[in-house]
Amino acid sequence: MTSDYYPYSKFTRVWIPDPEDVWKAAEIVRDYKEGEPVLHLKLEDETPLEYPVGPKSNPLPFLRNPDILVGENDLTALSYLHEPAVLHNLRVRFLESNHIYTYCGIVLVAINPYEQLQIYGEEVINAYSGQNMGDMDPHIFAVAEEAYKQMARDERNQSIIVSGESGAGKTVSAKYAMRFFATVGGSANDTNVEEKVLASSPIMEAIGNAKTTRNDNSSRFGKYIQIGFSRRYHIIGANMRTYLLEKSRVVFQAEDERNYHIFYQLCASASLPEFKELSLTSAEDFTFTSLGENIFIEGVNDAEDFKKTREAFTLLGIKDSSQSSIFKVIASILHLGNIEICPERDGESCHISRDDVHLKHFCQLMGVEMQQMEHWLCHRKLVTASETYVKNMSSKQATNARNALAKHIYARMFDWIVEHINKALQTSTKQHSFIGVLDIYGFETFEVNSFEQFCINYANEKLQQQFNSHVFKLEQEEYMKEQIPWTLIDFYDNQPCIDLIEARLGILDLLDEECKVPKGTDQNWAQKLYKQNSSSAHFQKPRMSNTSFIIIHFADKVEYQCEGFLEKNRDTVYEEQINILKASQFQLVADLFHEKEDVTSSKSSKINVRAAKSTPKAPNKDHRKTVGHQFRASLHLLMETLNATTPHYVRCIKPNDDKEAFSFDSRRAVQQLRACGVLETIRISAAGYPSRWTYPDFFSRYRVLLKKSDMMLADKKLVCKNLLETLIKEPDMFQFGKTKIFFRAGQVAYLEKLRADKFRSACIKIQKTVRGWLQRVRYRKIRKSAITLQRYGRGYLARRYADFLRQTRAAVICQKQYRMVRDRRAYLRVRQAVVTIQAFTRGMFTRRIYQEFLLHHKAMIIQKSVRSWLQRKKFRRARDAAITIQCAYRRTLAKRQLKQLKIEARSAERLKKLNTGMENKIVQLQRKMDDQSKEYKSQNEQLLLVNTTLGSEVNKLQKQLEQVRSQQSDGGQLTSLQEELERLREELQEAASQRKRLEEEHSTEKMGLQQRVEELERENSLLKSEKEEMNQRILQHSKSFEEDGSSVSQKEASLQKELDQERQRYQNLLKEFSRLEQRYDNLKEEVSLSKFQPGHRRNPSNQSSLESDSNYPSISTSEVGDTEDSIQLVEEMGVEKAAMDISLFMKLQKRVRELEQERKRLQANVDKMEELAKRKGSESRSPTSEQETADLAYNNLKRQELETENKKLKNDLNELRKAISERASQNNSSNELQDSYNLLLSQLKSANEELDARKEEVLILRTQIVSTAQLLEKNDHIESNDVPELNDSKEPMDKEEALKAYHGLCESKKLLEAQLQTQSRQHKDELEALHTQIELLRDDIEKKQEILNYTSSLSPEAKVEYSVQQEITRLTNDNLDLKELVEKLEKNERKLKKQLRIYMKKVQELEAAQAAAQTTKSRPELSRQVTVQRKEKDFEGMLEYYKEDEALLLKTLISDIRPNTVSATVPCLPAYILFMCIRHADYINDDQKVESLLTSTINAIKKVLKKNNDDFEMTSFWLANTSRLLHCLKQYSGDEVFMTQNTAKQNEHCLKNFDLAEYRQVLSDLSIQIYQQLIKVAEGIIQPMIVSAMLESESIPSLAGVKPMGYRNRSSSMDTDAGGPSSYTLEALIRQLGQFHSIMQDHGLDPEIVGQVVRQLFHCINAVTLNNLLLRKDVCSWSNGMQLRYNTSQMEEWLRANNLFQSKAAATLEPIIQAAQLLQVKKKTTQDAEAICSLCSGLSTQQIVKILNLYTPLNEFEERVTVSFIRNIQNRLQDRNDPPQLLVDTKQTFPVLFPYTPSALSLETLQIPASLSLDFLVRV
Repeated sequence: MTSDYYPYSKFTRVWIPDPEDVWKAAEIVRDYKEGEPVLHLKLEDETPLEYPVGPKSNPLPFLRNPDILVGENDLTALSYLHEPAVLHNLRVRFLESNHIYTYCGIVLVAINPYEQLQIYGEEVINAYSGQNMGDMDPHIFAVAEEAYKQMARDERNQSIIVSGESGAGKTVSAKYAMRFFATVGGSANDTNVEEKVLASSPIMEAIGNAKTTRNDNSSRFGKYIQIGFSRRYHIIGANMRTYLLEKSRVVFQAEDERNYHIFYQLCASASLPEFKELSLTSAEDFTFTSLGENIFIEGVNDAEDFKKTREAFTLLGIKDSSQSSIFKVIASILHLGNIEICPERDGESCHISRDDVHLKHFCQLMGVEMQQMEHWLCHRKLVTASETYVKNMSSKQATNARNALAKHIYARMFDWIVEHINKALQTSTKQHSFIGVLDIYGFETFEVNSFEQFCINYANEKLQQQFNSHVFKLEQEEYMKEQIPWTLIDFYDNQPCIDLIEARLGILDLLDEECKVPKGTDQNWAQKLYKQNSSSAHFQKPRMSNTSFIIIHFADKVEYQCEGFLEKNRDTVYEEQINILKASQFQLVADLFHEKEDVTSSKSSKINVRAAKSTPKAPNKDHRKTVGHQFRASLHLLMETLNATTPHYVRCIKPNDDKEAFSFDSRRAVQQLRACGVLETIRISAAGYPSRWTYPDFFSRYRVLLKKSDMMLADKKLVCKNLLETLIKEPDMFQFGKTKIFFRAGQVAYLEKLRADKFRSACIKIQKTVRGWLQRVRYRKIRKSAITLQRYGRGYLARRYADFLRQTRAAVICQKQYRMVRDRRAYLRVRQAVVTIQAFTRGMFTRRIYQEFLLHHKAMIIQKSVRSWLQRKKFRRARDAAITIQCAYRRTLAKRQLKQLKIEARSAERLKKLNTGMENKIVQLQRKMDDQSKEYKSQNEQLLLVNTTLGSEVNKLQKQLEQVRSQQSDGGQLTSLQEELERLREELQEAASQRKRLEEEHSTEKMGLQQRVEELERENSLLKSEKEEMNQRILQHSKSFEEDGSSVSQKEASLQKELDQERQRYQNLLKEFSRLEQRYDNLKEEVSLSKFQPGHRRNPSNQSSLESDSNYPSISTSEVGDTEDSIQLVEEMGVEKAAMDISLFMKLQKRVRELEQERKRLQANVDKMEELAKRKGSESRSPTSEQETADLAYNNLKRQELETENKKLKNDLNELRKAISERASQNNSSNELQDSYNLLLSQLKSANEELDARKEEVLILRTQIVSTAQLLEKNDHIESNDVPELNDSKEPMDKEEALKAYHGLCESKKLLEAQLQTQSRQHKDELEALHTQIELLRDDIEKKQEILNYTSSLSPEAKVEYSVQQEITRLTNDNLDLKELVEKLEKNERKLKKQLRIYMKKVQELEAAQAAAQTTKSRPELSRQVTVQRKEKDFEGMLEYYKEDEALLLKTLISDIRPNTVSATVPCLPAYILFMCIRHADYINDDQKVESLLTSTINAIKKVLKKNNDDFEMTSFWLANTSRLLHCLKQYSGDEVFMTQNTAKQNEHCLKNFDLAEYRQVLSDLSIQIYQQLIKVAEGIIQPMIVSAMLESESIPSLAGVKPMGYRNRSSSMDTDAGGPSSYTLEALIRQLGQFHSIMQDHGLDPEIVGQVVRQLFHCINAVTLNNLLLRKDVCSWSNGMQLRYNTSQMEEWLRANNLFQSKAAATLEPIIQAAQLLQVKKKTTQDAEAICSLCSGLSTQQIVKILNLYTPLNEFEERVTVSFIRNIQNRLQDRNDPPQLLVDTKQTFPVLFPYTPSALSLETLQIPASLSLDFLVRV
């Protein structure tokens, strides 16, 4: 060390002893020179103090560590290692930062916070899993992970030793360690061993834990749990060993303590019906549970805990009968304690009352005889060599015997439960390794220490010896690994103290020997101890007592009271009482007291060997084994187990005795630190080289001390050596290892001082330079200001002189101008006076002349008016006389005309005019006939197109028919029939016009009524408006409506949140379904592998794999047809109306059933017709073949007519629906709607009937034409064969043809007559219907009149209510009527649709069969749908394949395809090809082919994804193709919703026959599963990169500082074989994200889905980064905050560069951005607190406080965050409703949405590359 450095100089801070706080901080105010007797100090409160210093009595005080080292995670990282430094570090971490865990080398120090902390959730377990010990903040999970990792890496068993005082939190720490193992190493199968291991905890707490003065849940026994692991390190079983149960607590509890929890739990549940036989009451009524005088624990519900205990028993497989027996034993112990033993008068004997209820209950519950138990509770048997005596016991002896029996029963039951727990946790699988968790009592010392404290401290002595040796061993291994010289470190060895206890003639041997003496006493044993161990350095005799002794343990001196040692060591239980219990009628009670050796020997021995002599006392052998002997043996076994494992230590510290949350008592803490070995670890570390730095960290931290020339060297190790040799002169103060530099205690503090001095001098130099620069700048400013002032002053004087000259000149000018103005004004005044006089004079003369002219003009006007009035009066008189004469004459003419009209009206001409409407009707019928003729022509044209091959023959036949008709003489009769037909049509038209006139009269009358109704409605509206005004006044006083406006956005947000949650739940269910499906596939593969047989096996073709791999049923065309009608009805009516009307759905269901029955009936008819057709075809050709061909032609024509008819009917029905829906939506009256609808219905009915008749007529005529054409063809054939014969028979053939034509015309005539008659009847019916309607309208008018009269008599309010009620009734009736009518119409439409579908399908099948029969090729040609009307030659975007090629298609397109093979083609090419195949299957109406192709496609995709479950590229490829196939099914489904963006060509390509909505749902679910797999794969790739890239890599070089890391990255935590953990940079992470993005874009994945993937990955990055930040103190600094902010900005820049900023991915980084800003902002004032609260909106209060507590300055110039500032933040944020979790859930997934994105690609333009080898596909 340098000669000028002395540690005890001015301003040095030290620790001095203090009676209250143990250690107190002080500062040296004067340099201390060696040899001075006094050290001048100043306390923290500025109090001066002279501290005496002596070489022996009072050495120099301990030095304090720099502030930068205070609060370290690892105590060994402190520069000065001593007791005050350790205590201060723990105090600061516990009180200021609320950190309860701290490392001390290999020891984890855990301080009980007495408060529930949210640091043990599953997200915390996931954060610590896989991390090196020291990388994260200290935690029990870090120790557990270290043990788990070393077990897997070193294949060596591990142990976690948890120790501490009662109430320090040992049980909780052990429980959390086991929870970690259960979560990380969960069982691979469904045995749920980890749940059973955790379930053992509530049972053991119930039967082994109790309330003490120091702890409400104190473990009164020690346990060692071995958790077994398989070769894959999954939990396969466990085993538990217990040590030294405190049996005395069963019969005695100190004040304010309780017995074991199980007693109080059972008493709290005594009211349950299954426990009535236990006869239990409150715990206050029993002696064994009321000795502590307080049976309750604050915050504990014994009844609820008892339920958990029973559930744990059940989970561990303990039957209800066994549980009942256990509870009986426990209850019997309570009754045993209440048995009253009455002393006799002699005092040497006692008795028990025969009426003792508790004795009776005890015997009943234990199943023993009451008389025997009563006898042996008061007597005992003495056995000598010759005789056996029965001796009475005194009441005290009997009480002790009863208590001993109670303790023995409880101990046996405790062992039985532990044994059965172990059986439940055992497994048949071979255990590969295990991790043991030892939860054992710590060092104890009380005012009165007895046998239990002696055994506990003895166990701690053994554990401390093992701990010391292990720590020393690790130190040696570290030195040897680094190849540095080391010397033997002297550490405390407590072997002498252990020998004092367990060696020959030690304390335990003497105790056992005294127990064997018949009359041995505690006093005699004490005297033997004094005599034997007086020379031991660890044994002392108290001065004031002869019945106690003192042992100097490693932790403290403990004085033990000898009273009770012998009795507790003997643990005497009388054999007679045990024999009674062995004879219990209950098997479990009897098994409790049978010896294990007897049971096992009797079961295992195969040969019965009879003993030579009976040994009745053999069972008593075990009772003579003392407790001390048993405990020593079990302790040796434990030590052997621990020595065979790698230990990990957890030391639990109790901060105070008052159980106050986050309260630290330094005296109690120091006492426990000394007792648990933490200070011994510090002492061992301080004796060697406690501070250790790696070369890069040392170089980065202390490079400021280097010279510029040294920094240029490339070898950093050499640079560090040169620097240390320069700075520290003593070579023993440091050592250079292979990878680290080792320092003695205090050297790091010295280097920190040098570094701080260097920084301080640099700061002074910077300040000097800056201050000089500031002064120069100030001088320049002053000089410049002076010059500026002078310039402005001189300018001011010059400007003032110039103003004087300017003013003088202005004065002269003003005088001149004033004089000029004064003279000019005088001149103008005189001139104005003269002009005024002249003007008035001239005006007077002019006015006089004007008055004369005015008088003359007025006289002329009067004369003109009088003359004109006289002329007008004369004209009016003449005109009135002429008009009077004209009127009289015209009246005469009118009278004559009226008379003539009346005469004419009585004549017959009126009747003719009445029938004028019939002419219009006839005209309309004529038009209809013209339309029919046009249609007839069009149908003829179609017929010509169909029969193109027979066109020429038909023309010849028509010519011959015309010749025949011209020769016939009956042509006139046909014309007369036609004229009669025209006349009847005219009459029909006249009737129709008359009906129209009546309808118009009805409508006018109806309009009048509507006007009256409207007037009434106006009055009602006025009343309603008044009522609404009153309601508004009332509603103004309600608060609920005021809040509606403000809560709309909140409701929307909550609804959106509920929608997202629903989507999340649905997708989670899908994820669970995929997991179960995966598991099912695995099991199926295992079964198939186990039953595999060589050879190729094919599944039946009719077996759908969708039934096994999916939950969705297959789709048939019939089901689709049945459901689409109901869906269409609901869509037309509206969802709300349909949902409100339940009867509508009932009717729909009924209609579906009827339609299904009708479909079956029609199918049966078609089948019969097919059979009949086959039979006819099989028969030989008969002479009536001509008739059959005619029938066939008739059927073909009939089919075509049905097609056209179906189209027209569809159009008519659609128009009717639109009209009905429009009229229903209006608020017209019901009668008008009903009339119009009836009218439309009647017109439709008549038109359909008329159309049917016309079609039948046309069909008959066509049939005759076809038959005639066939005859002509036959005649031509005959003529060609035999011409002479034709010439001979020509005349008879013409006659026959003419005769046939005549008969045909007669038949058509009859048909026309019948049609005319039916039409006339129809018109008569229509007239009658109109008359009935008129009558109904009259009745309706009368009813309305009555209603009006009734309403006029009501009050205004009653009128409103009555009108509303009437309106509701009317609308309801109208609605029901309309629904019925719509149902009827739709029923007819559906019937016609189904018939058409059936006929079309049968026609296609017949055509296909004919085509198949005609072909002669070896392989049949593919069948296509052929219709007469369609001729398609161009490619229509369909692909055809054979059924047997389906497997090859899927193998080529799905199983064997690689994404790179189609990378240069159209994105999502496989999806398009599959859809084109589906289109063709739909085109040919092959439902089996559609179903098979879709099902096989889905299963093949699942298999490919299962095979490539970790391939991001393959998963992305199939996500894109699956979503594209889903979009294609939507785009071409025919639904108008999905067709808005389609082109006309795309709309033509829509599916025709099948509705694949259910398959769309299956594909949607599959897409969600693929998306989840994609996220899983991507997260698995980037997760190892996140922490290193975001938190550890230096994106900004030389910014981050380095602190002493202490325990971080120790060698045992890392896998040295693998070369340590790999590090990633931010560029590598961004590069990986860019690769993901480019892959998804290349595969054509929708941009919305890409954005959601990126958003999920950014959430993972944010969660992992923030969780590590919250669990790592070393990264919470200003420089790391700067690095982190830069890294997040780079991530945001990447989002902008890839146009992903709108995908909400940047919002997921908001918490980590705010955390980085929180590390950078100021943290001092209240304004800073306000800024932090407003800034950190994305962080919870816990996270903000945690980051502030973790904030660590890297230099002395930075300041820590004060506790008051953190409290201020907490107070400001206490109103937040933050979640209780500290860490972010890394497994949270956002609900995925697949938006519909139609493709602009036209299917007919798609080209299939030849590389796919899809030659078997045919373009259609």
